[in-house]
Amino acid sequence: MEPRVKFKNFSRALRALLLPFLLISLWQWLSYLGLLRPTLLPSPLTITQTGWDLLKTGELEKHLVISLIRVFQGFLIGAGLGLILGLALGLSEKLRQATQLLTEFLRPIPTIAWVPILILWMGIDEGSKITVIAIGSFWPVFLNTIQGVRQTDPHYLEVARVLEKPRWVLLTRVVLPSALPSIFTGFRIGMGIAWASVVGAELIAASSGIGFMILYAREVSQPDVVLVGVAAIGLTGLAIDTLLQKLESALLKWNSHVP
Repeated sequence: MEPRVKFKNFSRALRALLLPFLLISLWQWLSYLGLLRPTLLPSPLTITQTGWDLLKTGELEKHLVISLIRVFQGFLIGAGLGLILGLALGLSEKLRQATQLLTEFLRPIPTIAWVPILILWMGIDEGSKITVIAIGSFWPVFLNTIQGVRQTDPHYLEVARVLEKPRWVLLTRVVLPSALPSIFTGFRIGMGIAWASVVGAELIAASSGIGFMILYAREVSQPDVVLVGVAAIGLTGLAIDTLLQKLESALLKWNSHVP
């Protein structure tokens, strides 16, 4: 890697870290001066120590792994269905018109609103939680896939038809590559919603998971544990999103808009 590229990457990372560092420093300073009540907002050092203690006992890891498994199971189901149906509706104007009313009716319903009825139908076992995550993951992938397919350059489609290419070649060689940037955007948004969905489901009905840990800590007045859970969600989500961006960059090197 050229020195100029290394310096550019270092500068970018420094700018990204500067604001969080300043905010955490201000937070710690206000806590040191006694301007923040520890029972409501513990200091960053206290939260860090609590997080380290939870890591040593394995409690944080246990709850986080359970939530991760739920997220990936629900995401695979929801994103998979969103991709398949999005491709189908993106390619067929008649099918899109036939399902438009149902789609526009279901789409605005918040994911968390499905939790009570899913618990009624499926109980509080894993199935209801995974279904909530799948619903939350479905819509971003579904809508972005439709949008990506519809934005395929019509000239490419016309050339493929003139050359009498089979439909599967048209899909895999023209439509899918053109739609991939939008599909990856849907994946990234869907994964973020999947995390929000699993925490919401665990807050309502669970005996394990990071959402359950947060709820239990709130009930026993442990704000430091609550904030450790919140930080764990944020850091895990950031790590997953970074991996998705790396995968997108590797697969879409031809796309100049990919960072």
